[in-house]
Amino acid sequence: MTKNTFYRDLYNQVEALISDESDVIANMANVSALLFEQLSSVNWVGFYRVVGDELVLGPFQGKVACIRIPMGRGVCGTAAAENTVQRIGDVHAFDGHIACDASSNAEIVLPLSLNDKVIAVLDIDSVAFNRFDSDDQAGLEKIVSLFENVMIKHGVLN
Repeated sequence: MTKNTFYRDLYNQVEALISDESDVIANMANVSALLFEQLSSVNWVGFYRVVGDELVLGPFQGKVACIRIPMGRGVCGTAAAENTVQRIGDVHAFDGHIACDASSNAEIVLPLSLNDKVIAVLDIDSVAFNRFDSDDQAGLEKIVSLFENVMIKHGVLN
């Protein structure tokens, strides 16, 4: 199966899970569980929510995680502060990386935004170096966009 096919199928599964649900936390929980189950070589998948000037742990799958991350710190804080995807092939080389799990070697963090304001980030860690490529990023960006649109449709994020 090609990555395009994989991510198209994954998108359809996410859409089926969340399209009729208006609760953000429930949707974050199900999306975390599905991605953790379907993505290979990942050891943590979850959300951090923007609360004030920091990120606060939301629903996730994996080992115990850092609860609060300051904006601008680590991969998650950088993604949130800059409203940009962070795709890191070797987290140990990322200046200021926050190691919640020493077995994580690669990470991708995608901001969830509303009107260019970050409201959360989707964080995915992998034990494999260079686990995430541009195809993974493109597929995950579509899933994040779907999540944003579903929440807007339900009036949760506006």
